[in-house]
Amino acid sequence: MRMPVNTMWLRIDGDRVARVLEEALGKFDGAGGEVVLDFSSVHRIDSSALKALETLASAAGDKMIKVALCGVNVDIYKVLKLMKLAPRFSFLA
Repeated sequence: MRMPVNTMWLRIDGDRVARVLEEALGKFDGAGGEVVLDFSSVHRIDSSALKALETLASAAGDKMIKVALCGVNVDIYKVLKLMKLAPRFSFLA
């Protein structure tokens, strides 16, 4: 028997990326298996946001939650790839 998966969608504010990602960590308990982060309004990513993404990916792995990123622009994807964070997420078009 397969359990239904609840998907939680969160829109990431381009001006407060790190803060919104930290807030998302607190919502993981109700996520139920999958979290989708909408990066469509994020045009660049700084070191604090990268750290928050790394922390979020680790917490998701510990809680067996899948994290998908949607709306990620090419420049942000390249940064995630260089920082070896890209494999920890799935990407939606």
